[in-house]
Amino acid sequence: MNLGLNGRVVAVTGGASGIGRAAVEAFAAEGARVSALDRDAEGLDRLAQELDGVETHVLDVADAAAVDAAFDAIAEREGRLDVGVNNAGIMRGLGYLHELEESDWDAVLGVNLKGVWLCMRAELRHMVERRSGVIVNTSSAAGLVGGPGVVHYTASKWGVLGVTKTAALEYAPLGIRINAVAPGTAETSMGDGFALERRADPFEDALVRRPPPLGIARAEQIADAILYLASERSSFATGSTLVVDGGFSAQ
Repeated sequence: MNLGLNGRVVAVTGGASGIGRAAVEAFAAEGARVSALDRDAEGLDRLAQELDGVETHVLDVADAAAVDAAFDAIAEREGRLDVGVNNAGIMRGLGYLHELEESDWDAVLGVNLKGVWLCMRAELRHMVERRSGVIVNTSSAAGLVGGPGVVHYTASKWGVLGVTKTAALEYAPLGIRINAVAPGTAETSMGDGFALERRADPFEDALVRRPPPLGIARAEQIADAILYLASERSSFATGSTLVVDGGFSAQ
């Protein structure tokens, strides 16, 4: 199936590993002109060595000035920005709400929610000029249900869905589509770390939920959903959330 992504200018945050890297590889395979952004410089170096033609930018998505500069550089080099995939996310500090450190709350919300807003703001500045563009935000199945032990992560991912829906309404008249993907647990370093922390938690029985009926996702399966939302195959979708969680949120 031709997704119509050949030659499209695409930026993917969190692109050095996990779902982000899988998305970078998938866009590149479709002939897109891809920029991968991540604060993991070593991961970006490995990506550049293993995947010809992909541009890389070291970026902390919680740094407003750095975000603006990175997207300005992409638009200046490529002449435009067609697709923004806001995928960067972190998890740290699992446990009951009353035990959560303020620093963990600030760090998770800073990357997972503020970072999405900062990147969208930078992307939209370029898309509005051309009255064209697509944005895909990575939320989570945790943005659809409660998540014991992960109040800050859950709050950030619910927030991403709210930002997505509101921005979709604002920018639809300007020809810009904005959607979200909600993955379940995937075979990534963050997913693995999340599982390990939960197993080590003294309140494991209260925190662990049943696994999804289809098991754990491969990063490539989430990337497929991202590419669909970024392509003209989803041309009538905006303000929507594509849930790819193996049935987790259906339980």
